Amino acid sequence: MHKGSCLCGDVTFVVTAPPEGASACHCGQCRKQSGHVWASAYVARAELSISGPVSWYAASDIAKRGFCPKCGSFLFWAAHAEDTISFALGALEAPTGLRLEKHIFVKDKGDYYDIADGVPQTD
Repeated sequence: MHKGSCLCGDVTFVVTAPPEGASACHCGQCRKQSGHVWASAYVARAELSISGPVSWYAASDIAKRGFCPKCGSFLFWAAHAEDTISFALGALEAPTGLRLEKHIFVKDKGDYYDIADGVPQTD
């Protein structure tokens, strides 16, 4: 089980299943919303319990992004057609015991940094 929260603590969440697909997303939307790279993992929606007010932003025709309306922490990403939900790894209480499995959307990464950690990358 993992517990997490936003910066101000108004939104908390509990993950009751082992997280899958720990990744760092370099897409333009994640960079703009998080300020750099967004690290997340996912579970079935039924395995994530959220407490507190979450504002959802329809980021595209296929997905929405959830954030705290008070402090602005970007916490969740959910595709409309999937039964999973991604959550911010940075919002979890330590220790997480998790490791990044991949970097995704690296073709869209910012030009101000390099990825040199040896973790697999996909365009």
